Amino acid sequence: MKYTTIIFDCDGTLLNTLTDLGNAVNYVLKSNNLPTRSSSEIKAALGNGVTHLMRESLPKNTTDTDFEKYLCEFKEYYGKHLQDYTAPYEGILEVLDTLGAKGYKLAIVSNKIQEGITPLNKEYFGNRLPVAIGERPNLQRKPAPDMVLQALKELESTQEESIYIGDSEVDVATAHNSGLLCIGVTWGFRDESLHEKLGVTHIARKPQDIITIINTLNQIH
Repeated sequence: MKYTTIIFDCDGTLLNTLTDLGNAVNYVLKSNNLPTRSSSEIKAALGNGVTHLMRESLPKNTTDTDFEKYLCEFKEYYGKHLQDYTAPYEGILEVLDTLGAKGYKLAIVSNKIQEGITPLNKEYFGNRLPVAIGERPNLQRKPAPDMVLQALKELESTQEESIYIGDSEVDVATAHNSGLLCIGVTWGFRDESLHEKLGVTHIARKPQDIITIINTLNQIH
């Protein structure tokens, strides 16, 4: 059986969301007279959803009550500004179009809240990715397999015929936990050395490499 289905991470893989996420974090920090975070600090905290991002960005002595307030402020601000600077990485749309033309079934699985991933998917990808799974109450977030398995269910695909593509250690773990082959990408929020350290065999250094790797896998599968 050849690979028929490709599941993509969103932030750091399809979309460069770093500036908008960083701006939202620092808006909350500035508004509450707290020290702001650098771009590299924001980058290192991405991949596990907005709750993790805010926990890593706020002072360690932040109370639970204050944390909930700051998280609500983040979500409100980000909800209004999530498209200020966000854009697909160069070459990604062409990759999605090529895969779609070849008949692959495509989806996004993201630790973004569902209310965030749905408009971003529609705005930037149109109908290219018909299934977009985000954080919702009945699904555990990545690296748990729940979101990926939900996407496969909606696509009517099996784990054996599916590939997961992402940029971070969370994505590598998600692929492993879901039983999917992993392709790691290096243009996102983590360096190539991370993928090598985690034993990722297939690494894409530019978007077009995704096509090359999948073509090769389907020739030998």
